[in-house]
Amino acid sequence: MLALRLARGAHPLVQLRRLLVTAAAAGTGFLLLCTLGYAMAHPDASARSVLRLAWCVAPMAATVYFAVAVARSDPGTRPRPGLSAIGLGPVRLMAVSAVTTALSTTLGSMLALLFFLHLRGDLTGMPFDGAAAEFLATDQPLPLPGALTLLALVPLAASVTSALVLRPRGEKQARMSSAYSTAGASPTAGTTTTAGASPTTGTPPTAGTDSTSTAPGTSADSPTSTTPHDLPAESLDPQRPAVPQPAPGGLPWSVAVLAAGLAVEMYASRSGPAHGLALPGRFADGPAGVLAGWTLTAMGLVLAGPAITYLCGWLLQAVRPGALRLLAGRVLQEEARRIGQPLGVVCAVASGAYATAALYAGARPSFGPLSTLGALLVTGCTVATLVTAAVEARQARAETTAALLRLGAPATMLRSAALLRAGALVAVFAPLTWAVAELAAMPLTG
Repeated sequence: MLALRLARGAHPLVQLRRLLVTAAAAGTGFLLLCTLGYAMAHPDASARSVLRLAWCVAPMAATVYFAVAVARSDPGTRPRPGLSAIGLGPVRLMAVSAVTTALSTTLGSMLALLFFLHLRGDLTGMPFDGAAAEFLATDQPLPLPGALTLLALVPLAASVTSALVLRPRGEKQARMSSAYSTAGASPTAGTTTTAGASPTTGTPPTAGTDSTSTAPGTSADSPTSTTPHDLPAESLDPQRPAVPQPAPGGLPWSVAVLAAGLAVEMYASRSGPAHGLALPGRFADGPAGVLAGWTLTAMGLVLAGPAITYLCGWLLQAVRPGALRLLAGRVLQEEARRIGQPLGVVCAVASGAYATAALYAGARPSFGPLSTLGALLVTGCTVATLVTAAVEARQARAETTAALLRLGAPATMLRSAALLRAGALVAVFAPLTWAVAELAAMPLTG
């Protein structure tokens, strides 16, 4: 009931993001139902049916990834001081986020079921014929348990993943954050000083004062200072500084995975005739090793995203930076973990699309409607996830932006810093995506 009330009273932009999640879940559910219809219409082609089901993993993963990003950016389920006193602690808010995500994706799955039944003619009595009959199986009754099982995959995966991502931080990490904020925060944030004493002096606390540094409304051993977001900006007490995050690691490993993927593609393309996968268009004759190499290449780009974003911020501050470049670089370094991974996913999808376009150069691709729907789902969900991460980053630095404006910083400088950050990311990621796409398409085009 609480999740329904929060969903009903949310901001229109939040509602729009949830509707997009519903639409993505509906598209993925429709693909799963079409796979079931194909298996019913072709009982002898079990291998092709399993392969079609396996290809639904990519749209489903993109949908779940987008749903988790929307759950992270939802301001209604964000921890605030005082909510634990009324029973809305981090664990309860995590459960509300998971339930809200499950509701949005379940609505999309039900819409997919209604549309599939409409195409089959179970609702109108006029089924579609022609090429659509291949995956509708209009001459056989629809097994409802199997259809509901497939439709439950997206809501279950999205809600469980949201709960895991938004789970409260561990007790050890919370104690580290509390210790850091006690040492560096102002005494007004959590300590009590005597009347007339300077907060910067070492005046010992008198009787009646609290010698422990605790947040207002919490006790010294209370774990309510934990947050479900693993982000430094999401602190329950706005007066306490967040724990500074180190530079994202994993760049050497991501480069190794990327190089391994390209090597696997090259080896698979030159190892002679091999068993190919029944994929759309020319991919029908491609060996399975090329697909494995493409998967490793995409993983390498995704893993390298945060580190490359942090490197872009470091480059902006290099060689005697001014106020504009310093502000843009510091903000980009702070947001490297938040927007780096979605940016890496977008680059991986873009490199795959570029490699596909290079592969189909001079020929007309034979993509069907289901392949087009799957490609649109993957592309749309990844781009929407990147936009959602950018909106979340803007919300996280709202207080910093307001403080800069109060200090007299011109609004034009803040806009120029945002444009500078976007330009630096495009200047670094665009050539990288093009180079990886060219190398990925070389084994099949050459």
